[in-house]
Amino acid sequence: MPSDFHEVRFPLDVALRGSGGPSRLTEIVTLASGREHRNSRWADSRRRYDAGLGIRTLDALHAVLGFFEERRGRLYGFRYRDRVDFRSGPPSAAPGPTDQPLSMGDGSTTVFALAKTYGSGPAPYRRAIAKPVSGSVRIAVNGIEVPLADFVCDATTGLVTFATSSVPAPGAVVTAGYEFDVPVRFDTDELVIDLAAFTAGEIPKVPLVEIVP
Repeated sequence: MPSDFHEVRFPLDVALRGSGGPSRLTEIVTLASGREHRNSRWADSRRRYDAGLGIRTLDALHAVLGFFEERRGRLYGFRYRDRVDFRSGPPSAAPGPTDQPLSMGDGSTTVFALAKTYGSGPAPYRRAIAKPVSGSVRIAVNGIEVPLADFVCDATTGLVTFATSSVPAPGAVVTAGYEFDVPVRFDTDELVIDLAAFTAGEIPKVPLVEIVP
């Protein structure tokens, strides 16, 4: 991502108590007969979060306020940990090198993009993963894990580059396991903080929206 993205993570203790998830935009036209025509306006889902639910103390509120100011509101993007979806497999399982298929080798391609596939039915959804957690990526070729010395992963783009001596052979299945963050930005240029309401238990709204790579 360009220079309008900061490679820093939103305060983790706040993020883990936040709410949110994927959203889509579907256009539905109802005909006179009552039948429907449905059309997806977006090729990819887009995640939205409200981090305000995670603010439980004045110190946490102060940390979010400082983070918001440093990002200049909506100007700069940043990393966010989705407490439900932050690994190549389920949240309870450590990443394994065969978790997600990436592509097949052709004997010359050295760069592969991380991705995560959702669903196993007739229409699985493949999501690009652009912000893996540094040091968490594991790679396998035909089910055999590749030594760390034989590839590098750019944690800012999600691109995996094989060493020239370890290029996947034609037809070889390349898979990966990893942890990742979601690239997001604030979805507001103002934070409304009512201290009296906060101390009475009212939760401030801190809307975030995913930056689709």
